[in-house]
Amino acid sequence: MPIDPADLPVQDRPEQLAARMGVELVKLGLDEVVGTMPVAGNRQPFGLLHGGANAVLAETLGSTLSALHALPDRFPVGLELACTHHRSATEGVVTGVARPIHVGRSTSTTEIVITDAEGRRTCTAKLTCLHRDTEPRPRG
Repeated sequence: MPIDPADLPVQDRPEQLAARMGVELVKLGLDEVVGTMPVAGNRQPFGLLHGGANAVLAETLGSTLSALHALPDRFPVGLELACTHHRSATEGVVTGVARPIHVGRSTSTTEIVITDAEGRRTCTAKLTCLHRDTEPRPRG
């Protein structure tokens, strides 16, 4: 049985990468997770949104979608992430929309489409998560 979005683990801890990059979750649902991220502060040396920033936004949204389906009995961890960068973003905010492609007991695959402030597709990503039986714990 899917988890209620209100029961998700805290997403806005300041030490977490997504929080440091300004990722904000704006919609949580089993069919769609939407989030935004500012371009400012997430650029590469030539002034374009860093491709790794797209990857952070995509994995944050895709993992959140997987968590909504897998928790509380199983724990999603990223298994594979692929990003295709279609065009650059240089200012404003980008928006990512994650939608499930496959949700199973042991894996889920999500497509994440990232667009710029004008609604132009800047990146398409695909994330596959493994749903573990045990909660991942940091070593040490």
